[in-house]
Amino acid sequence: MLGNMPGLDIPVSIALGVGLAAAAGFRVFLPLLVASIAAYTGHLQLSNSFVWLGTLPAVVMLSVAALVEVLAYYLPAVDNLLDTITTPAALIAGTVVAAATITNLPPAVKWATAIIAGGGVAGITQATTALLRAKSTVMTGGLGNPVLSTLELVGALLLAVLALVAPLLAIVLVVVFCGFAVRVARRALGRSGNRSA
Repeated sequence: MLGNMPGLDIPVSIALGVGLAAAAGFRVFLPLLVASIAAYTGHLQLSNSFVWLGTLPAVVMLSVAALVEVLAYYLPAVDNLLDTITTPAALIAGTVVAAATITNLPPAVKWATAIIAGGGVAGITQATTALLRAKSTVMTGGLGNPVLSTLELVGALLLAVLALVAPLLAIVLVVVFCGFAVRVARRALGRSGNRSA
C-alpha cells in the first residue's frame, strides 16, 4: 500500500505509525487489529521484527481482545476503571504499532520515533478521552458515557483505516486532535486551579 512513493517512504511510514498510535489512544487493540489484518492480507509491510503481527494467530487474538475491550467500555463503572488500566497499555500499543510500521530507519531512530511520537500521541489521545469520560461521568451520572464510548470506537476505527489509506491526512487529523487535547487540558486545569484558589 505504501509502495510506489520514492522519497516519501520514510515520512509516510512515520505518518502511518503515528496515525495508528493515535487510534490506539482511543482503543488499544482495534488499531493493532487493523494493522494485523492489513499485514495478513498483504496491504501493509511491517518492520522485520514485527512480521508476527501479520499472522493468522495474531489476527484471531487481536480480534478477541478488541471485541472484549469494545464491549467492556459499554459497562457502567467498568469504563472508568478501563481508562486507568488502558492508559499505560495505550502507551505501549502506540509504541509497538508505530515501531511495526516505521520501516527503512536505523533501529535507534525507529525506536526513538516510535516511543516519542507513537507512544506520546497515544498517551495524549488516551488522557484526553479519560478526562472527557470523567467529566461525562460527573455531568451525566454515567449516562453519557456510552455515547462517548461509541465516538471513541468510531474515531479509533476511522483513524486506523485512514492511517492505512491516507497516512499524511491522518497525521493532519492527529495534529488537529492534539490541539483540541491541549485546549481540553487547559480548561480542566484552569477550572481546578480556580477551585483551589
